[in-house]
Formats: sequence, C-alpha cells, structure tokens
Amino acid sequence: MAPKQNDREARQARERLRAYQARQTVHEHKVKRRKRDNWVAGIAAFVIVALAVGTQLLYFSAGPGVAKASSSASPSPSAAPSAGAVPSKTLAENRTWTGTMTINGIPLGVSLDGAAAPQAVSSTVSLVQKKFYDGLTCHRLTNGGFYVLQCGDPEGTGQGGPGYEYGPIENAPADNVYKAGTIAMARQGNNADSQGSQFFIVYDDTKISADQAGGYTVIGSVTSGLDQLKSQVTDKGVEGGKTDGAPAVKTTIDSFTLQ
Repeated sequence: MAPKQNDREARQARERLRAYQARQTVHEHKVKRRKRDNWVAGIAAFVIVALAVGTQLLYFSAGPGVAKASSSASPSPSAAPSAGAVPSKTLAENRTWTGTMTINGIPLGVSLDGAAAPQAVSSTVSLVQKKFYDGLTCHRLTNGGFYVLQCGDPEGTGQGGPGYEYGPIENAPADNVYKAGTIAMARQGNNADSQGSQFFIVYDDTKISADQAGGYTVIGSVTSGLDQLKSQVTDKGVEGGKTDGAPAVKTTIDSFTLQ
C-alpha cells in the first residue's frame, strides 16, 4: 500500500475517533445536565410542597389559625374591640351549653362542653352573652387538606380578638384528628396562651399536627346544620380558587345564642 494512502486512512481514522469522542462528550454532558435538571426540579417541587404544607401548618398555629399570620393558623388577637378581662373559668359551670349559631341564615345547632374546656367555654359564653360575635365575618376557609372555616375576628383579617388572650390548651384530641363538626379555638403557633375570640369549625375530618404548645382547644361541636353550611358555603370554595383564604361566598355570623 502506498505511503500516501496509509496517511490518508490514518487521518480518516483519527477524524472518526475525534468525531466519536466528541459525540460521546456531548452525550455525557446531556446526561449529566438532564440528571442535574431533574434533581433541581425535584428539589424545587419538594420545597414548594413543603412551603405549602408548612404555611398551612403555621397558619393553623393560631387556632387553625388565630391571630397572627406568622403562625399561620395562628393569628394573635388584637385589642379592638375590647370585651374586658379574661372571664373566670367558673362561668362555664362545669356543664354543657347548647344554642344556635346562625351563619348566612343557616341555623347551626351547637353544644359546648364546659366540663372539658372550662376556660375556653367560659370565654365563649361571656362573648356570646355580650353579643360580641353578632355580625362578625368568617374570614378564612381552607380546603387543601385542612377543612376548616375560621370565624370570630372583629377585624376580619385574622389579626383581631376580644382584647385579651388566655390559656391553657384544653381538650385537644390525643390523635390530632378533629372530626367533622368540631368547634375549636384558634391560636398563635407555639403559644398556648394566645387564645381569644377566634374559633374554627371543622367541616370534614381533619388532622392538625400539634406544635410545641400542643393541639387546639376543642370547645364543642355543631350538632345540626353542618350539611347546609357545607353546601352553601364551604363547597363553594375559596376566593380566587385558592386552598386557603377568604371564602368565595361572603360568610357572616348573624347571631349566636347559648343557654
């Protein structure tokens, strides 16, 4: 074979090798980039989900959120209007209180357990007797894993309260499961002494994890009318199609009576 032909074939072989190596490099780069992109996407998705869950858990800290958005589920009651000092827990009289909470014209039968949650029920009874709740809005609805309608804030922002705060947490479920119909007090996250006037109605079974302070004080339950509240209010969803925010249907406590 002629030397020139040998050189030409050698050059062609080298070019084919370089081309193969270049393709391999490009392929390896694409594989690495795809793995990196998948990893980044996975981390981003995890962070988004964690933030969404964390935000809701936090908000729930206020009683599924009372008073402060910083404790999501937790707003901390402010002082306007003031309903006086914390009522004595003896007001609950260690007995069951029954009555009607009318929301958007829907009469909800309610039963409050003054023996299981004497301080919280005493506060609620005192506020009801002063007609504190009449005309207040239910400012928050959740339907993304937590199923609660939160009411009782005179400011309508999640930041208001009766002008006082109290504790301790009473009658919280040991398994963190709040059955449909449960009425419980909202509070700030990790703060057992931040209960005020805000409460939440659980309209579907919901698990709310306890925080460092514990769970949420269960004061009683809705004994009738929950199906109407669901069909006329909670089933309509959250404003803007969100999973946590103002109810799509403006919701107001028309009146609240106990005896």
